Amino acid sequence: MRRRDRRLLLITAAGIVLLSATAVASVALRQTASFFYSPTDAQAKKPEAGTQARIGGLVAKGTVVRGDNGKVNFVVTDMKADVRVSYRGVLPDLFREGQGVVAEGKFTAPDTFEARTILARHDENYMPKEVADALKASGQWRDAPLPVNQTSNQSSLGTGANIANPTYTGSK
Repeated sequence: MRRRDRRLLLITAAGIVLLSATAVASVALRQTASFFYSPTDAQAKKPEAGTQARIGGLVAKGTVVRGDNGKVNFVVTDMKADVRVSYRGVLPDLFREGQGVVAEGKFTAPDTFEARTILARHDENYMPKEVADALKASGQWRDAPLPVNQTSNQSSLGTGANIANPTYTGSK
């Protein structure tokens, strides 16, 4: 075998290995990818049953129903569309009606979701980025007001603390 033929064979073999690795990686990523849907997206795209995803929005008021063995049913809304969610397990302490939530799991129908994990917001100003983006896109987003004891140029460390011009106001 000539040198040129060996080089061509080596390049061909490397190309086949590279294409095979790319195919395996793309199949693996497709199976583990979890897309985010707002209720409006789910209504428009109508995901197939079994589609792994995350659904986010607000927990609709008056929809939380607790059943036996830790089963909880509730509705996630973005004020334009709703998705029914069922979950079995312990809910986060901050889960409540009217608050932002992201559920990870799978669709059992285009408007029904079976969650395996529930994520709730963690303070009065936090909203998961995907939920905030979906609410902004639907026109339902309202910026959180500043706390009563805080103005736009004061920090929450106390009076006299100015973010634009911080100075030490304590005693030595």
